[in-house]
Amino acid sequence: MTGRLRRAALAAIPLCLGQSAAPPPRPALQPPDASIAAGALVVRFLTPLVQGSLVRGTAPEGTTRLLLDGQEVPLDSKRRFIIGFDRDQPATASLEAVRGDGTLLRQQLAVARRAWDIENINIARRPDGPTADYQKRRDVELARIAAARAINSPTDGWEQNFILPARGRFSGKFGSQRIYKGEPAAFHSGLDIAAGAGAPVVAPADGVVVLAGPPMLSLEGNLLIIDHGMGLNSAFLHLSTQNVRLGQVVKQGDLVGTVGSTGRATGPHLHWSVKWRNARLDPELMVRAGAPRARAGPSGHPDSFREPSLMQF
Repeated sequence: MTGRLRRAALAAIPLCLGQSAAPPPRPALQPPDASIAAGALVVRFLTPLVQGSLVRGTAPEGTTRLLLDGQEVPLDSKRRFIIGFDRDQPATASLEAVRGDGTLLRQQLAVARRAWDIENINIARRPDGPTADYQKRRDVELARIAAARAINSPTDGWEQNFILPARGRFSGKFGSQRIYKGEPAAFHSGLDIAAGAGAPVVAPADGVVVLAGPPMLSLEGNLLIIDHGMGLNSAFLHLSTQNVRLGQVVKQGDLVGTVGSTGRATGPHLHWSVKWRNARLDPELMVRAGAPRARAGPSGHPDSFREPSLMQF
């Protein structure tokens, strides 16, 4: 037997002994409806995995627990779930499925980065910070917001394709940021809609009202929060009026308030922010096809001078 034939025969021995061949390379994430496989773990995502996005998926058969970067992810009765990626989400995330027999399956997710609108300003930020009295008031407000967002309501709004809560020009884009002489300000964590004073605001999806009514908040003004279930919620800032009460169940398209300029705002507009747990999401990615596109750049954003230490949305 020649040396070449001998090497070929030896290379074939592991297969003859029943050993597995080297696994094929993992398929790249290809939204929409891409299947991601790693061994026995197969997760089906319906939308792209990018910074600021909410994605839906179905866990493998037999999964009893699902974890994203070590944090528990709720599953419904059909093993469906949602996960959200913050504006500053790193390029990878770890998804783990635990099956009833104790098997642990892992999948590394690739999260695409986005180019944000960044405006460099050659002036220093104002050095003065909040007063002690204001900070005390603000701490109470933030505790109230956090308590509302911790509520887990029995609603399936998270399953729906979201609609715009108001119609108008997009005057402030999610993720935009100003940098003052190298010092970054807080990025804009919602979508501003210049719908005009008194314009109707509707529920973008089914949910339960978890924050509404007085007192008015110092930055957000009249604030309304709707829980869509599974850790997903919407907040509506600067409202003129609110048409719902705490604990009320709302359906997609129901009138919930009107556009105003309460709180820290230089003019009437709706600031709509969406969060999945602690991840701040881009509302523009969640609305149905056909929504108007956001205007480029942070100009016109009325909340550009909020202190980053006080930002909640």
